[in-house]
Amino acid sequence: MKKVMVGMSGGVDSSVAAMLLREQGFEVMGVTLKLFSDEDIDQAQKEGKTCCALSDVEDARSVARRLGFEHLVFNFKDNFREHVMKQFADSYLCGRTPNPCIECNRHVKFDKMLRRALELEYDYIATGHYAVCEYDEGRGRWLLKRSADRSKDQTYVLYSLTQEQLSHTLFPLGSLDKTQVRELAEKAGLVNSNKPDSQDICFVPDGDYAAFIRRFTGADVPHGDFVDMDGKVLGEHKGIINYTVGQRKGLGIALGKPAYVVRKDIAANTVTLGDETDLYTKTLIADGFNLISVAELTEPMRVTAKTRYSQKEQPATVSYLGNGEYMVEFDRSQRAVTSGQAVVLYDGDIVVGGGTII
Repeated sequence: MKKVMVGMSGGVDSSVAAMLLREQGFEVMGVTLKLFSDEDIDQAQKEGKTCCALSDVEDARSVARRLGFEHLVFNFKDNFREHVMKQFADSYLCGRTPNPCIECNRHVKFDKMLRRALELEYDYIATGHYAVCEYDEGRGRWLLKRSADRSKDQTYVLYSLTQEQLSHTLFPLGSLDKTQVRELAEKAGLVNSNKPDSQDICFVPDGDYAAFIRRFTGADVPHGDFVDMDGKVLGEHKGIINYTVGQRKGLGIALGKPAYVVRKDIAANTVTLGDETDLYTKTLIADGFNLISVAELTEPMRVTAKTRYSQKEQPATVSYLGNGEYMVEFDRSQRAVTSGQAVVLYDGDIVVGGGTII
């Protein structure tokens, strides 16, 4: 009997994933990851909902008990703090806008948890992500593919998975939609069948990134100048971490017309404001690339690409520039392409790969 370790957040998706694997004949163990120190949990709970709350652990444990398998809690808080929380704060301080869910998958769920599973002689790990993983005999490679429920597809935050990681990963929900998942949970009498989905970054539940960064790093973030596209000073900003490319609301400056954050200059401590038309670009450069469907890119490749999780993929051409950098050239200009976000490439439903926008 194959053994699988299921990451259980306490939510309905991971619970149903564990239930389906149990029904398929796997020997299942559920694990909930402790990602915060007690101090971090206390602070986050003062501000709002956070995963890793005691109620989430109890929900996961309740599901495991009802379905008849073991449940453990693994303490990965040091790993999470270093590779997710610190990386998030450092990226913002460098003028970038990171996606912490990608880093959590890269360093915690599909690295630290997988290594722990293999050490304990489990064959696979599984999560409640909406994605498909399958082996392609013709290519001789593991593929990551979009889920049946396009509205819930999570391949964008999974592009960093390596061939080794994919070979030990199961995504039981890849062929289901959210309504079916909730129906299965309710039919099975799972305690979290109607539990709402988490929406915010788990360690910034109130959405105030700047306050988190100041608290987490103790950094002094000085005020600076708003400037226009020609470098003319327009007013004073309240610290560069308070702004992201494409932002319109909350700028704290009145110019008599809509203004958008076009770019940030850390060295000069300036935030450039412009018209919405100034946000559009056809070309981006990305590094930190991980290729999945192909081993290497030897010539330009036609793909569709997206630069944000919620964006619809757009036709583009990707080329390898050397030194680990790739250029993605879109057929049409894209709005608010942002340094620190991911660009993920698709060939139909198949994830070609992805990287971090420079």
